[in-house]
Parts: sequence; C-alpha cells; structure tokens
Amino acid sequence: MEELTVDHSQAIIIATDGLTKTFAHLTAVSNLNMEVRRGDIFGFLGPNGSGKTTTIRMLLGLLRPTTGRIQVFGMDNAAHLAEILPRVGAIVETPVFYPYLSGVDNLRIVAAASGMQLGRANQARIDEVLNLVDLGARGGDAYRKYSLGMKQRLAIAAGLLRPRELIILDEPMGGVNPVLGARIGEAVRQFAAEGRAVVVVEHNLPFIENTCHQVVVMDLGEVIAQGPFSGLRDNPRVVDAYLGMDQSHE
Repeated sequence: MEELTVDHSQAIIIATDGLTKTFAHLTAVSNLNMEVRRGDIFGFLGPNGSGKTTTIRMLLGLLRPTTGRIQVFGMDNAAHLAEILPRVGAIVETPVFYPYLSGVDNLRIVAAASGMQLGRANQARIDEVLNLVDLGARGGDAYRKYSLGMKQRLAIAAGLLRPRELIILDEPMGGVNPVLGARIGEAVRQFAAEGRAVVVVEHNLPFIENTCHQVVVMDLGEVIAQGPFSGLRDNPRVVDAYLGMDQSHE
C-alpha cells in the first residue's frame, strides 16, 4: 500500500510537552510529546484505559494536566481556551439530541447554538453533512426512531456543520458499515487536503492505516510507539497491547 504523505512544512496546530495527567495514584497519561501540523491526520490507538480519551479531554480543556504543557494554534490552552475552542470541531461524546425532533431540526438547533444564521445556505450545509453520513433520506425522521449507528452518524454530522481548523473525532467508525466508513475516511482526507488538522481516536485498524499520516499507540498511559502506521504494526509492544482486545469498541 502506498504510504500516505503530508507537507510537514505547514504550521504546527497542536504541540504537547511532557503532558501528564494523574488521578490519585493512577497515571492516566505520562510524559506525552506530540506535534500535529496543518494538513495532518493524526491517530491515537490503544486498548481501554490506555489514556487516549484523557489526552483528548486535556486538548479540549475539559481536564487540566497535572504537569506539562499544551499549545494549540500557538497558544497555551490553559490561558487561551476561549480563543482556541471556536476554531475546533470535536466529536468526543454523542451530543444530547431532542428525541421527538427530526434529525434536520436537531441539526438546526446545533447550528444556531454554534452561531450559524439560519437560511438557505446553512440549510444546504445541513443537507450536505446529512448526505455525507448517509442520513439524507432519514433526516426528516424523529431522532428517537434512529438506530444506535444512525445516532452516531448524526453526531458526526453535527460536529462537521461548521468548517474548523482542527477537527477531533473520537471513534467515528463506531456503528457504521464499511461503505459509510469509506465515505467518512474520504471526508477526513478531504479536510486535511483543505489545510485542516484532524485528530482521530479509533480502534478500526484499516481506517487508521488508510487514513492517518502519524499514529501514537498508548498503553497504560504511556506512549509505546509513534510514527507512520506502516512502521508500527509489527512492533512487538504494539502487538502485545492489542492481544485479546476487541478492536470494535472502547
């Protein structure tokens, strides 16, 4: 398979230095150093409890590091979070949707809450993201009628409504079929080609291999491998971390 490439001369979007998070006597993330540049698709792999989601929460300012530093867009995220977050789109947990409203109406509420003005152009954007996640024909159905996979796809659509410079996706392949997964991969690659940076937490190894330029593999809070996926899949520590692991769920 041809290795994915990216122009690393572009600006650094995320930089961490010695990023560490402890809870009581548990070290959830230990001394993480990483750089994500404009145009990168950066993947996180690891079994349950490896520290991936804790890292994402620190990047988004939902958790404070115990030690270490995070810079996003060249700004310290502890001091400039209000300036950083409007430039970030994130799908970390399924948003709370109104069960008796349609998918379209729920997205209209999300759009209004994010500052988008209702009108023909923004309705076209709503239709576009619904088609992207293969919900175009079901956008008029009530959310309560959606399957788990459809709810996941609506969450992805909500996170993609507004163009952002940095997009963070936590398991976007959960509950989607291979055809839709391929479309999501195409969309992610398009985001990067347009100059955005994308960070993905995902257990779907083919998705990571076919999509990400750089990958960090974590286990018990520590980085056990980092680099292009092609150089990691035969790493004994990576293999050990995945032995016996159900790679479809976290």
